Amino acid sequence: MATIISGKQVSEEIRDQLKAKIQSEKVDPLLTIVQVGNREDSNVYIRMKIKFAEGCGVKTDHLRLDRTIKEDELIKVIDSLNKSSNVHGIIVQLPFDSEHPIDTNKICNLVSPLKDVDGLSDLNAGKLLHGQVDGQSCFLPCTPNGCLQLIRKTGRKIEGARAVVLGRSKIVGSPMAQLLIWNHATVTILHSKSQNIPDICREADILVVAIGRAGYVKKDWVKPGAVVIDCGINAIPDATKKSGQRLVGDVEANVAEVAAFMTPVPGGVGPLTVAMLISNTVDSAIRFKNQS
Repeated sequence: MATIISGKQVSEEIRDQLKAKIQSEKVDPLLTIVQVGNREDSNVYIRMKIKFAEGCGVKTDHLRLDRTIKEDELIKVIDSLNKSSNVHGIIVQLPFDSEHPIDTNKICNLVSPLKDVDGLSDLNAGKLLHGQVDGQSCFLPCTPNGCLQLIRKTGRKIEGARAVVLGRSKIVGSPMAQLLIWNHATVTILHSKSQNIPDICREADILVVAIGRAGYVKKDWVKPGAVVIDCGINAIPDATKKSGQRLVGDVEANVAEVAAFMTPVPGGVGPLTVAMLISNTVDSAIRFKNQS
C-alpha cells in the first residue's frame, strides 16, 4: 500500500518554519484578501487562510466588498492596496459574486506583481515559463508549488524522472508542468483532447492529477511504485454523511494499492496551497524590508 503524504503534517512543519523566519527577519507581514460578495465556499477558503496566517504570525485584512460593486470601483480598491506600504500581499478571492460584470483576468493582472502572492498574474506566469524559479524573481503559484513540496517530501528524485500532469489549467496544470520541467523532470501534459491517456499515465514516475473529475484515474492507469499527487476535490453523494455528500479526489482510492506515495483527499494538496500562499507573503515582506 502507498505511503500517504499528509498535507496537513507538511503544512504544520512549514507553519513552524515561517514563524521562526518572521521572528529572525523581524518583519510584520500583512496579507489583504479582497472578496466581492459573500459566497460560502469562498468564506470557507478565506477562513482557512486566515487561520494558517495567524498561526505563523502573519496579519490578515479581509476586505469583503458588496455584490453591488462595479469594476471601476474594484479597480480603485486594488490600486489603493498596490500603493500601500503596509500591504505585502494581495489576493483576489475567486470567483467574484457580483451583480455587475467584472473581468477576472483584468483584475488579477492589476495586482502589483510585487504583491501577487497567488502568483496568478501574467507577468509572474511568464517568468515561471522562462524558468525564473529561484524564489526571488517571481511568486510561484500556490497549488503547484505545494504539490512540488509534497513530491520532495517523498524523497524521490525529480531530476530525470518521467512526470505526467493530467490537466492544463492556468492555475494548476500548466504551471505544475513548468515547475517540474525547471526541476529537470521529463514532462508530458495530458488534457481533454489527448489520446491514449491511460497508456501515457502508466509511464509516469510522478503523476499529478488536476482534471476535476471524481475518480477519473483508475488503478490500472498507474505505474507500480509511482508518486501520485491528487489535486482534485469533488463532492459526491453519500447518504451516510450528515451533509449527504463526501469529498473525493480525481484518483480512485484503490490506486493506493499500486502507488508508492499518494496524497489523500481531503488533507493532501489543500493545506499546502494555503501554506505556500502565506510563505509567499512572508517572502514579500522580507523583500520590501530589504528594499527600503
